[in-house]
Amino acid sequence: MGAPFIEEVKTMSRLVHVPYAAVVMLLVLAGCKQQEPATAVGEAAPVEVPAGVSSEPEPAAAVEMRDVIENTPSHVIGISYPPAAAKYPGLAAELVEYAENAKAELLKAVTALGNDKPTAPYELSLAFDMLVDTPAIVAVAAEGSSYTGGAHGQPLVARFVWLPQTQQQLTAEALITDVAGWQAISEYSQEKLLAQAMARIPSEGVEPEDQQRQIRNLSRMIHDGSGAEAANFSQFQPVLDGAGKITALRFVFPPYQVGPYSDGTQTVDVPAAVLLPHVAAQYRELFAQP
Repeated sequence: MGAPFIEEVKTMSRLVHVPYAAVVMLLVLAGCKQQEPATAVGEAAPVEVPAGVSSEPEPAAAVEMRDVIENTPSHVIGISYPPAAAKYPGLAAELVEYAENAKAELLKAVTALGNDKPTAPYELSLAFDMLVDTPAIVAVAAEGSSYTGGAHGQPLVARFVWLPQTQQQLTAEALITDVAGWQAISEYSQEKLLAQAMARIPSEGVEPEDQQRQIRNLSRMIHDGSGAEAANFSQFQPVLDGAGKITALRFVFPPYQVGPYSDGTQTVDVPAAVLLPHVAAQYRELFAQP
């Protein structure tokens, strides 16, 4: 500190009636503050994370999966959940959301009746079943129907594939990201679906012209419902080997997608050998390697 600084301190001490030593301390502290690097505007100062504390997002909050039974003159609702899914809160939330949406659609149709009464109660029947439960992959099936009049109910068919380690749902769009992959899956599936359809067409007592017409109709439905688009293969479940690795994906096609209602839900198992060249890198370890 030079002489000018000392004289300045003495002057300040006399003016504000503060002891000389206190003024010195205040000026020194102010100088230290001026030398500290300033944080850029709009930029938060770095926060130290204590040892042992993870900075990863916390798991989703627990969601209550409560079975539903409602029986009224206008509607009947039955929904059941697998208790084992409760240990995966994110998955449980997906199941509950699907069920609540189906329930809301049914109640909307009931409300639209007004004072009219249906000839038969509108009905929602939905059951979730655990298909796969391993540390690496979990799968749940949703099967049911929603009846709001007509000859039969609307099928409810869905699959939920959950990855516990990343707490994410595995979707078709994330699993296969290139057009070539969906083309390969589409071609394989169409071949299998057509073979299955041919086996269902009666051969005895049916005129050849009728058989050919049925084949053409089924071929068109299969082509339209299993084209090379992720949306056509959004419902799938893993087929695992003894080590818990995926050996195939079973793609599920609800009634009407690749055939008439009478053919019901159809499936095709696409082997890992067809899938692996097109599977996104982050998911390849889930599959059995050739």
